Amino acid sequence: MELFNVYPVTPINIVKALGSTVWDEQGNEYLDLYGGHAVISIGHTHPHYVKSLTDQLNKIGFYSNSVLIPIQQQLAKQLGEVSGRQDYTLFLCNSGAEANENALKLASFHTGRKKIIAFNKSFHGRTSLAVAATDNPNIVAPVNETDNVVFLPFNDEEALEKAFNEYGEEIAAVIIEGIQGVGGIREASIPFLKMIRSLCDQYGSVFIADSVQCGYGRTGNFYSHDYAGVDADIYSMAKGMGNGFPIGGISISPKFKASFGLLGTTFGGNHLACAAAISVLDIIKQDNLMENASKVGQYLIDELKKFDKVLEVRGRGLMIGIELPAELAHVKKDLLLKNRIFTGEAKPNVIRLLPALNITNEIADQFLTAFDERLKA
Repeated sequence: MELFNVYPVTPINIVKALGSTVWDEQGNEYLDLYGGHAVISIGHTHPHYVKSLTDQLNKIGFYSNSVLIPIQQQLAKQLGEVSGRQDYTLFLCNSGAEANENALKLASFHTGRKKIIAFNKSFHGRTSLAVAATDNPNIVAPVNETDNVVFLPFNDEEALEKAFNEYGEEIAAVIIEGIQGVGGIREASIPFLKMIRSLCDQYGSVFIADSVQCGYGRTGNFYSHDYAGVDADIYSMAKGMGNGFPIGGISISPKFKASFGLLGTTFGGNHLACAAAISVLDIIKQDNLMENASKVGQYLIDELKKFDKVLEVRGRGLMIGIELPAELAHVKKDLLLKNRIFTGEAKPNVIRLLPALNITNEIADQFLTAFDERLKA
């Protein structure tokens, strides 16, 4: 049997990793500033993370949600404290797509409505409803197509107000990334997020803050939407939540009422996933990683803005987009092949930096030196 060929694969076999360094099977060393799509939040094979998973596996790795799993309560308590949402509740699942799927489903249950407002260049996942709310026709199968999703221009207050005037009593939810990742590191404006909050309150709709890539401390706030000073009704999360172990979740405001069978999952919230997530929160708090993300991220942004050939630097904290002229679209590939630095991209010519939250200024300088070499070349 062969693998179903759906990924364009870089022919590098990574066999070892530590912190922000990875090694291939030939022993070549690479700097990882992408973390597998913002997944590696506390660095590869962090000792506390490895010990937490090992200790848990030596006790029990899995049982279903039909029995008490106290480690889930521990995770919920710590997540509430670190995120500043102690009065919210937590539903655990396995991925970002699942988190958004459950968020949208819960919003529809809560309101009794069907219509969803999403935005141009959004990415919310590949499951049925999450992909329907994703602005990429190439990954939306015919069975996923629905008239229930309305796409609006990102950061367009006039279009948003008009949509609520037209559909207000039908709108179950507005879903928005605080910073669009796949969409090119585009940040939602403070007035736009405040307007979403206001209109959702006015019409009884649900504000869903997709924090799958842009959340979990990456921007310097726990949820990237926090910089706008508003609270969403539901926050979805995954990626950096488990530092590589599959886990996702939604943080749910007190206005929602739970009932048996309303949501469910087999693997969500299993013992190993919770152990991974708790160790991540431990390190975020212990090592002040949100503060570090803010400081090192701002240093990178300030330095990157000094390069003449860079068209624009976007983002916040350690979620950074570097827009280059079309003729320099090859720089991302050259950084990997010539400088052995992993970065990401938003097509056609935006380099995405999504490193571990504990990188240092020295690591930032290593990238800046290599980036300067590539631009001069």
